[in-house]
This record gives sequence, C-alpha cells and structure tokens, in this order.
Amino acid sequence: MNDLRAPKVGFVSLGCPKALVDSERIVTRLRAEGYELAREHAGADVVVVNTCGFLDSAKAESLDAIGAALTENGRVIVTGCLGAEPDEIRAAHPKVLAITGPQQYEAVMAAVHEAVPPKHDPFLDLVPEQGIKLTPRHYSYLKISEGCNNRCSFCIIPRLRGDLVSRPLADVMREAERLVKAGVKELLVISQDTSAYGVDIKYAASEWRGREIPARFVELAAALAELGVWVRLHYVYPYPHVDAVIPLMAEGRLLPYLDIPFQHGSPTVLKRMKRPAAQEKTLARISRWREICPDLTLRSTFIVGFPGETEEEFSELIAFLDEAELDRVGCFQYEPVRGAAANDIALPVPDEVKTDRYRRFMQAQQAISAKKLKKKVGRREPVIIDKVENGRAIGRTRGDAPEIDGAIHVSAHRPLKIGEIATVKIERADAYDLYGTVVGF
Repeated sequence: MNDLRAPKVGFVSLGCPKALVDSERIVTRLRAEGYELAREHAGADVVVVNTCGFLDSAKAESLDAIGAALTENGRVIVTGCLGAEPDEIRAAHPKVLAITGPQQYEAVMAAVHEAVPPKHDPFLDLVPEQGIKLTPRHYSYLKISEGCNNRCSFCIIPRLRGDLVSRPLADVMREAERLVKAGVKELLVISQDTSAYGVDIKYAASEWRGREIPARFVELAAALAELGVWVRLHYVYPYPHVDAVIPLMAEGRLLPYLDIPFQHGSPTVLKRMKRPAAQEKTLARISRWREICPDLTLRSTFIVGFPGETEEEFSELIAFLDEAELDRVGCFQYEPVRGAAANDIALPVPDEVKTDRYRRFMQAQQAISAKKLKKKVGRREPVIIDKVENGRAIGRTRGDAPEIDGAIHVSAHRPLKIGEIATVKIERADAYDLYGTVVGF
C-alpha cells in the first residue's frame, strides 16, 4: 500500500510578503498535483526552502534554514532570492538537490518532479479554486507585479528579481475575485513599487466586468474598491499620481491607509540613497492628504546609520518625523548588502552610533505613536478579528496591517469569530496598541 501514499513535501518560507505570495503559488501547484505538505522535515520526501537574500542577516538565516533541512531530511531544493546566488549556497551546502531563483515556479516544480515524481490520483489532485494560502483565510496578499525599475543605492532587489514586470489588470482582478469568493475580507496589495504598476506595459488595458481598464495604479485601486472588501495599499512610492487615491479613501472605498517607505528625512541622505519621487515636497503633500482624508493612516520605514550619515542629517530625520507625525513607523539600522552601491558611497557609520541613533529614533516615534493613538480613545472603529483566545480577541483597525503594525485587544459580551469585522469602542491606548469593547451585534 505504501506506493499509493501521496508524496510529501516540507516547505519553509522566509522573507517578505512578496516571497510569501511566491510560496503560496508553489504550494498551490504542489497540492494541485497531488503532493501533501509535511508538518515536519523528517517525514517529508523532499524539503523546499524559499529563501531571502536581501540583507546579510537574511542570507545567514536562509543558509541556516537550508542546513537544518539537510540535517533533518537530507533532500533539499532551494528557491527564492538567495537562489540568485547559487555559488554561495553550494559553497555552504554542496548537497542541495537543486537551486532556482525567485519567481521560477516551473523550475521549482521540475526539481520537485525529479526528486519525487507525482502520483496522480483524482481524489488527491483536488485543490480549492482560490489556491492554497499560507495566511489566515480572512486576509490575503495580492501581488500585482514583480521586480523594480528603481536603482536605490542600498538595494539589490533589481539584481535579484529583475526590472518591473506588471501583471495584466484583468489577471489581478480575477485573482482578487477568487480570493473574495473564497472568504477573504482584506486584500493587501503588494509589489516592489506599487505606484509604478503598469508603466512597463504602457498601462495596457484589459477587460474586466465588460469594460476595458488600463493597467494603472489608480484604476487598479478603483477596480479593487468595487469588490466590497478591505483593500490595503503597501509599498507605495509618493509619486504625484498617488494623490488620486486619497479621495477614494475619504469616500470609504479603500482603507484609509498608505504604506510609503520614505527611508529618510534628510535631502542629502535621500540623494545618496537615490530614492525616487520628489521627497522635498513630501511634508506638504502629507498635509494635503490629511485635509482630504482626516482618518488617513500613514506607515513608513526608515534607515538610520546610512553610510556617511552625519549627526546633522540624523537631526533632519528626527525633524521630519516630528513634523510628519506618521502613525506607524519601522526603523532599521543600515546593514551592508554585498553588491549594493551604498557600501562604497561613504565611510560606514560606527555600530555604536547606529545603535544610539536607532534608540533615539524609536524614542521619538514612540511619543508620536502614543499621542496619535490616544486621540482614538472614545471612537467607534470597525475591527477585523485575527485571533480569539479564552474569551478575548485580538484584531486590527483599518489603520493596522497584519504582522507589522499594532493591534487592538477586544473584549465582548458575545463570542467573536476569526475574520469577522466588529464595531469596537476604543477605551484606552498605550504606545502601540489599543483596547476596547464590542458594541452592538
């Protein structure tokens, strides 16, 4: 009977949400062909490790994961961003079966087929129409493009993933519709540069719901708004045309949320970073956005300790932070990335200085976050429930993305379900989280 057993594949997914979408696509293909997913490496016929290769620390984590899979299983296929550097992987782990780069789905499947041929069985080959998801079923990442046309000096993503390749709008919308039909209540739109969507295909139109719609950022956002679910926009560069989505947020058609990776607040540092868009006008545009949509939540990420960063430039960053009053902020200490132009721009900032600036940055932002959240106390907000335990729930407001932002701790006089959207009265706040009680039924 053993030869009738479905082949099992172990799977490790590392890195960003974009890599997670790649993993979901591979897993969907595997399940569609009758493979089962193994809970432990030891029980699998082969293990696939989807790696991250952006930072040296991420590379180290990926190499460790490959090593652990080899130790526990011995049969390992490597894919993802680190797969773009096969020599480095082979040097550390010469026994891996195959190595493929990011988005090379066919090559991954070919490697799995060679290692463990599929056993076709009509009862095993069934797969949900929406595919296999690695996120909870009530929210899903929606990748609209691959690669990036920007050449930021600290980033090697274009070398790993190539230039921008946008998906046709109709393809994106069909996937979004399938996800919503399967019960997804929140779509998180992602790419390397979401606001550049369609530029590579000259905004070519495609047919959706009986009309031709250009593959352009604003038109895509408006189409997604028709699906009746939460739509959250991530990795949006502040190009001028982004202004056009703010009214859609004010009207309640899109979540009033923008994830914009500003990276710094000093014009001279931004110039060394080779960041796109007119950063010097950013504060004025943020002010206009908030006039149009007062509930707008702005999230961003910043880098401290970029090569050559002076104390004066760091002070400019803190001043930007104080004036912008961003709602949600992440901060990273600069880490050299092999092959990135930034490494040779200027002398590195000493580690102890980077650590001190990181501490001062987070201290400044914590005060801003606490002030912003305190203003929400007394309001009633729709909250999507992510977790329920022992009669208490944890959810997110419209201003919070999963994993990266804060949460709201919810109490209720009735059982709450994961994925439901409840109205919650906010009763108190701390530096990062909110606390409240469900009102109504």
